[in-house]
Amino acid sequence: MPIGSPLMGRYDGDVLAGNWRRRKVVPEVEAELDLVVEDADSGFCGAVVGFEFGAVVLEDRHGRRRNFPLEPAAFLLDGQVVTLRRPAAEAAPARPRRTASGSVALDKVEARVARASRIWVEGIHDAALVERIWGDDLRIEGVVVEPLDGIDELPEAVRGFGPGPGRRLGVLVDHLVAGSKESRIVASITSSDVLVTGHPYVDIWQAVKPERIGIRAWPQVPRGRPWKEGVCAALGVAEPADLWRRILASVSSFRDVETPLIGAMERLIDFVTEPGEL
Repeated sequence: MPIGSPLMGRYDGDVLAGNWRRRKVVPEVEAELDLVVEDADSGFCGAVVGFEFGAVVLEDRHGRRRNFPLEPAAFLLDGQVVTLRRPAAEAAPARPRRTASGSVALDKVEARVARASRIWVEGIHDAALVERIWGDDLRIEGVVVEPLDGIDELPEAVRGFGPGPGRRLGVLVDHLVAGSKESRIVASITSSDVLVTGHPYVDIWQAVKPERIGIRAWPQVPRGRPWKEGVCAALGVAEPADLWRRILASVSSFRDVETPLIGAMERLIDFVTEPGEL
């Protein structure tokens, strides 16, 4: 080109020098899954199927996959040079908060006014353990749990309660196994508005998984000896009250107790809260 040519100013310097891609303002595009782009250098065209080691993985129509670094101005989208960037990680959906029983916790829900229906358990230890695990659920449902002093007089107590539609009664019984005294007492209760469930353990203590209090198994107590006293003696604990505090403190959710107790309590709660039972 002759010196002084009018075209000289348009091509000052080497037009091929440097990286032309970096000098342009290139739009950034999120590399969303299934977005179809072309690698500007190789011409490989494919859909975004993932990311590996900081690179985007493209898959072409033949199922072939290749990795490409997410460099500036390295891709073509509909013929336009773009910079791909990895999408910002979406916040994982919050897991629902659970009650100690495993139910979904309901926020900003006030306790329901107590139903006429009730759940009875055999003693104050049973009531405390039920409260520890199912207390939140029972308050929302408006179900009151009341402790009995054993079940020897259960038939008379049921008649005094007067169960009926809208006034159901659930009873949780310890050591409810075939041939036991408890099973014979329960067999005498026939009202359709009363449900008696139970667990096979001699005492509610035994429904707590033994490893939760640091023992491999609950001690065997000779027949005829009070069970709680026998357990305390075998474990070297002076007073049943001391061991009970240790047991209750070890329970924080349904995972800390045996399955038969869980099943029995869930059935009772369902029974006294069935639709129509006010």
